[in-house]
Amino acid sequence: MKLRKGDTVVVIAGKDKGKQGVISSVLPKENKVIVAGVNTAKRHTKATQANQKAEIIEKDMPVDASNVMLVVKGKPARVGYKTKADGTKVRVAKKTGDEV
Repeated sequence: MKLRKGDTVVVIAGKDKGKQGVISSVLPKENKVIVAGVNTAKRHTKATQANQKAEIIEKDMPVDASNVMLVVKGKPARVGYKTKADGTKVRVAKKTGDEV
């Protein structure tokens, strides 16, 4: 998976198309990412203790990784890999060739 926690992404498909956000967690086995402020669902929580309150919380749900694109210098970009001369592997934006 070419996306990492902390990357800024834009949603390119689905009900939240066009929204930008930061990846809060990555689920590589399911090929999904959780983006802050995108694909939110309301979840009802039950009071499990006497001092707790039952409430409705908004929770960010996973989005398929194919439906988001990394934002590099304000524009969406596809991501590739390049190996440096010293043998380290770095992510690069395909269009501009900039390191991510």
